[in-house]
Amino acid sequence: MTERLSLRRRLALDIFRRLREDVVEVHHLRQLFWECTLRCNHHCRHCGSDCKQTALQPDMPLEDFARVLDNVAAATDPHQVMINVTGGEPLMRPDLEECGRMMYEKGFPWGMVSNGFALSPERYQRLLRSGLRSMTISLDGLEADHDWMRGVPGSFKRASAAIRMVVESRAIAFDVVTCVNRRNYPHLSEIKEYLIGLGLKEWRLFTVFPVGRAAHDPELRLSGEEIRGLMDFIKATRKEGRIKAEFACEGFLGNYEGEVRDHFFVCNAGVNVGGVLADGSISACPSIRADYHQGNIYEDDFMEVWDNRFQQYRDRSWMYKDECAGCRFWKYCQGNGMHLRDENGKLIQCLLNKMA
Repeated sequence: MTERLSLRRRLALDIFRRLREDVVEVHHLRQLFWECTLRCNHHCRHCGSDCKQTALQPDMPLEDFARVLDNVAAATDPHQVMINVTGGEPLMRPDLEECGRMMYEKGFPWGMVSNGFALSPERYQRLLRSGLRSMTISLDGLEADHDWMRGVPGSFKRASAAIRMVVESRAIAFDVVTCVNRRNYPHLSEIKEYLIGLGLKEWRLFTVFPVGRAAHDPELRLSGEEIRGLMDFIKATRKEGRIKAEFACEGFLGNYEGEVRDHFFVCNAGVNVGGVLADGSISACPSIRADYHQGNIYEDDFMEVWDNRFQQYRDRSWMYKDECAGCRFWKYCQGNGMHLRDENGKLIQCLLNKMA
């Protein structure tokens, strides 16, 4: 890596790093992911969990997650902890509205990540009445590319209808997330115009990392030149100001830091972000491997685990090895995101090095 940070960016990153140390020390829980089901109505090429219509792992009973929330509420202000409902596909749960109402009545704001395929107007209204506060819907290109990525004909039309409906309602915080791959990369400007035409205001983009189904699919992973092109596209789109584009939290980006996100790179997994998976595992971001789970709600007290474990997440010094050892960006990057470590702790992808 030959790129050098500008003086202005280096000073800003040093300030951010010092502030970050205080955040890690207190590690207040602010987001809690709940993997409410592993069932899904799509068959996405990039899926890391290999979800199916009928999952081998049953949906977590609502009362089990309710006990976790009671445990959290006894230790902190529930209004300060956002519950992010994920899957699988959350809309596969017929009791999702009941789940939402339970979270809302316990004082927790909640939102969900969905492919939008099953989001009818009637169900959307029921979810709003259950306290839904935010939603993210995935759109991975225009029609041919999205349906190819999602493995279900008609998924683009369903997702588009859901996006238009939520945008027009103006009822909740809302964004669209796009997985940028080699097939849709040449069409980013067209996707942008399409989303603007739907009235969308916020758009998040990310790249594929080599795990799950994506590990052996070269069509999904961008080259270094394409990654740099993606960053330039996001930077230009942000300057244009017609839609707020933002790159996801996939790693440190050198001189693109401060240009493609509203904040500098940070991995909040295990620091502000916790997670409960469908089998009860206590984790952080759902993209993180099972090797880094810290306990299980059926055996452990969630807040005891949150307060006293997660050392691997809060002290990243163990990542200072292999290509990270000696890297002059280490103090800003701290070894990249936890989801980019394999079972042996080895880094599986560094976007900054790929762009070099």
